Amino acid sequence: MKHPGSKPTYTWWILALTGLFIAAVVYGVQRGSVNAKTSPFNEQRAAEDLRTLTGFGPRPAASEAIARARRYIAAELEKAGLKPQFDEFEAQTPRGVRKMVNVRVVRPGTKPAIIALTGHYDTKIFDFRFVGANDGGSSAAWLLEMARATASITLENTLEFVFFDGEEAVVEWTDQDSVYGSRYDLDRRYRNGKLRDLKALILVDMIGDKNLNIRKETQSTGWLSNILWSTAQSLGYTREFLNDGQEIADDHVPYLRAGIPAVDLIDFDYPYWHTADDTLDKTSGRSLKIVGDVVYFSLPEIDRRVGN
Repeated sequence: MKHPGSKPTYTWWILALTGLFIAAVVYGVQRGSVNAKTSPFNEQRAAEDLRTLTGFGPRPAASEAIARARRYIAAELEKAGLKPQFDEFEAQTPRGVRKMVNVRVVRPGTKPAIIALTGHYDTKIFDFRFVGANDGGSSAAWLLEMARATASITLENTLEFVFFDGEEAVVEWTDQDSVYGSRYDLDRRYRNGKLRDLKALILVDMIGDKNLNIRKETQSTGWLSNILWSTAQSLGYTREFLNDGQEIADDHVPYLRAGIPAVDLIDFDYPYWHTADDTLDKTSGRSLKIVGDVVYFSLPEIDRRVGN
């Protein structure tokens, strides 16, 4: 004989079913709100790009490994229907002249103004094996996927993607021994009389950290930072986009000095920076996706701002 207490009452069943229904509705709303505000940026594809790039090993400027990385980047851009341009230049470094190459693609708009999305694809030279999964790998992988993800975005102004070579110092970071690729790109635009067409530049660097903490880079242009952080807040990424500031010397600085609005998205709170432990297992496609979402949904407002 069953114990009477084990026999369910109708009241209990009604309450249980009601609770399950409410939980399902709440879960569905939460899921729907997240899915409704996601960009075409594909984190699995970006993670695979990062895996491939890291697999080439250390990729310092002028190395065979960076040439392989460059060929991969170019091939993937071509698959996305974009035509890569190679800006080759010779950089005077503390260890002599080194040949470097920026990779650039353009999505033309109806106006001549340019919004540039940028990052570096080289790695620092060390006397140990440094594959730079986050520092060099994450920015290149992010740019590749962002180039794909923006295929259907509607902007009035031209969208440009630039993969910088030679961001890292050949010996030790100074104004002369660093950011070779961005300094060359700035000079190239100036020589062509096109520098003032560049109305906004977004730089990404070290944005693959599993524990993503992007602080406001204090030299960056205020209105650009404000748009990006406002978007991050609206998407619920307040844990990843922090409100405290930090000054970082990076590829955006030459543009700022030339009066070009620029912002640096960088997570410098990374314990494996410039160590042999900056490896693939410390990175996350999800972090790349978060930055991709924020930039993607910020682009229309940036486009309006530079078009005024």
